[in-house]
Amino acid sequence: MTQDTVDQTGSGLFLPRYRRDDVDAHPPLLSPAYKSTVLRAPRQPLTYLPHRLTEITGPLLGEGRLGELDHDLTRQHDGEPQGQRIIVHGRVLDGDGRPVPHTLVEIWQTNAAGRYRHAVDNWPAPLDPNFDGVGRALTDERGHYRFVTVQPGAYPWKNHDNAWRPAHIHFSLFGRAFTQRLVTQMYFPGDPLFFQDPIFNSVRDPKARERMIARYDHARTVPEWALAYEFDIVLRGRESTPFEDEDDDE
Repeated sequence: MTQDTVDQTGSGLFLPRYRRDDVDAHPPLLSPAYKSTVLRAPRQPLTYLPHRLTEITGPLLGEGRLGELDHDLTRQHDGEPQGQRIIVHGRVLDGDGRPVPHTLVEIWQTNAAGRYRHAVDNWPAPLDPNFDGVGRALTDERGHYRFVTVQPGAYPWKNHDNAWRPAHIHFSLFGRAFTQRLVTQMYFPGDPLFFQDPIFNSVRDPKARERMIARYDHARTVPEWALAYEFDIVLRGRESTPFEDEDDDE
């Protein structure tokens, strides 16, 4: 989120202009191995629009918009969900490594069987009546966030023969304004399905792909209760977390 400024209003009011990230750190809009991008990718060159004042002074994302259990996906129903309980935590940072406080972090994921609670997800895996798979939280003063959830399962999709998505959690972050939104996926270390997943491999830089993989954090596990994973998210710059190339299949 490092920035310089430029007068885009003609009135002496300076608005932010963000430096471009490393292109190879993010997936191209057209990734032929990910078949749906062939239909959805833009066919004409993109037009870059300047940020206007209303785009950086829009609605604020405060604590009043959060529910008491939005951050804990295991306690949103009367019963507990099935699966391995996990803690997912980390920091949200800008391009210079500074924490981004009070920013909205949203997640969504499958249940432990690899199924989304969604009308179009109808592959034969059980739904969990005690798991919706969605959560949100605000970062604290030092940019920290924390969720309690269950380990998501892998699931099949029809992109190619015998295609399976690695276990993952979707993240949406808004930075300091709506125009700074980042949507990405967090993966788990050692997943055997990485080799055949075109979404993960659409990020061409191997080091950038590693930034989408969480780190197992034994120090933050809770004995006899939950494992823990650390996933820091960098919104801009050379170390930025790769964003999604298109909507996922769900």
